[in-house]
This record gives sequence, structure tokens and C-alpha cells, in this order.
Amino acid sequence: MKSPDITDSDRPSQETLSRQLAAIVGRFAPIDGEHRTAIPSLTFHRYSAPLKEESAFTKVALIFAAQGAKIVTAGDASYSYDTQHCLVTSIDMPVIGRITQASAAAPYLCFAYEIDMQKVADLVAMRELPPPDEPTTGLGISLSKLSKDLLNAAYRLASLLETPKHIPALAPLIEQEILYRLLMSSQGMRLRHALIADSRAFRVSKAVEWVKDHYDSPMRIEDLAKHVNMSVSSLHHHFKDATALSPLQYQKRLRLLEARRLLVQRASDVGVIASTVGYDNLSQFHREYKRLFGAPPIQDAIRLRSDSA
Repeated sequence: MKSPDITDSDRPSQETLSRQLAAIVGRFAPIDGEHRTAIPSLTFHRYSAPLKEESAFTKVALIFAAQGAKIVTAGDASYSYDTQHCLVTSIDMPVIGRITQASAAAPYLCFAYEIDMQKVADLVAMRELPPPDEPTTGLGISLSKLSKDLLNAAYRLASLLETPKHIPALAPLIEQEILYRLLMSSQGMRLRHALIADSRAFRVSKAVEWVKDHYDSPMRIEDLAKHVNMSVSSLHHHFKDATALSPLQYQKRLRLLEARRLLVQRASDVGVIASTVGYDNLSQFHREYKRLFGAPPIQDAIRLRSDSA
């Protein structure tokens, strides 16, 4: 007997998928804060009230809200995402985020999938996807409508958390689908450009990796430019074009964000922390920390601990 065909009317709507995903995120993120899951690439975030602007660092990722909304700012550009729009970052970059829609009854619930560029490269090679047409310009961050197909794959990945024994076998398959759908979208162009050896995006990505690996050491722009085979002026221009920061500003932001992380972990010796992240001058560290986070180091750490209590 032939089974009946499944029509679009038989499939859950995008609104239904969002509600179902929000229920899963809510179960696995029961309190405010960041929640890593049993799937290494998948992280959930929950907040029960709108939050003021906070500096953060986003890796290459697919991000959208299963419930609520948030604005992310990089340089002079702002991107507002919610249950209908997704954010894709093609390069690790510092951003400023502000949750705009959240309440105790309907908290902000975020789905954040970290993209493994090696898996992207393997998929491009396996499927022999054609190279992107034109080089990308501008920030390594983009916003678009969240397609139902991509949302469906995200929902199925999150659903595996409820049957963890199936994660090793099924998660890689669903993750490959997520990456494929991203690569075939307009947002995937940036990811594919970053894989083309000696392309501008590839070299800037390598520069970013080098700065991240040496964030606590003195940096000479000439050495970094030589490392990625670019002129100093070209590196400075394209690095800032992609991240909204110069290499030195990027390094400073990494240092301050790492210092903040250490402080929140209840480390109390500000001088040791400043030295650990690469500062030789404690007064300079205090000034730059307060300028970025709006309060001196210890005062800011106390507030953050109180907010997460």
C-alpha cells in the first residue's frame, strides 16, 4: 500500500517550529546566562529582562532567537535578530550586544551554533560547490531572514539533547545539513570566500587567528603583515573592513574581555590580571577597562557576579 504524500500543510509552520525550539532551549537553559550543551558546537542563552549594551566576542557562528530579540553592533553597523532573522558571522570579532525583547514570562532564548570552518571546507570539497562569484567586502557579519528549512534543521539538532544516546550518530548529519543550507544561502558567500587560499578574506582570517594566539604579547603590525603576506596598509584597511577594528584595537579588546572573564571568576588581584593579559601599565589598564565597560575592574566584576547570582 502506498503511503500518502506529506504536503506542506502537514508540516509544522515556522511559528510552530520556533515555539517548539523555544521550549527545548528553555528546558536546557533553566536560569539566566550561557548554557553549553551536550553538542559541543551548540550553546543556549537565556535572559529574563532586557539588558543594557555589553561588549562581547563572537566566534564564527549562526545565531538567532528562539524567543525574544537582540541588537548586535559592530563598528557603525547594527543588526537586529529575532525569531524571524538570523545572524551569521564569518570571522571571530568583538561586538556590542543589547537584548531588546525579554521578560520573566517570555525570556530571551538564543540558539548559537559555532561553525567549524574545517567542516565547512570538507563539505565544499565533498560537494564540489562552485567558488563564490565576487569578493565580499565589509564586516564579516550578515543578517538575513531565517528560512524554514534552516530553522527545521536547528530544531532537529536541539531535539537530540532530549535523546542524548543518538547525538554521536545523528548530530554530525544534521550539522552537515545546517552548514550546507548556510553555504547555499547569500550569507554563505562570506564563509566560502574565507576558504579560498590567498584571498583577502582568507588572509584576514589568518591575521585574526594570529592576533588571538598572541593577544597577550607585544605586536608589531609589520610582523603580522609579513605573516599573512600583505602590505601594512592593505592589512590595516582590510582587517578593519572585516572586524570594524584595527589589529591593535582588536588585540586590546581581546585583552580586556579576557581580563573581565578572569575577574568574574573571582580573581581579585587586578595587577596580576592586567599583567596576564599583556598590560605593563596598571593605570592604562584601569583607564581602558573603564572606558570599555563603564566601570573600574573590581566594581564591574562585582556587578556581573550579582547579575548572575
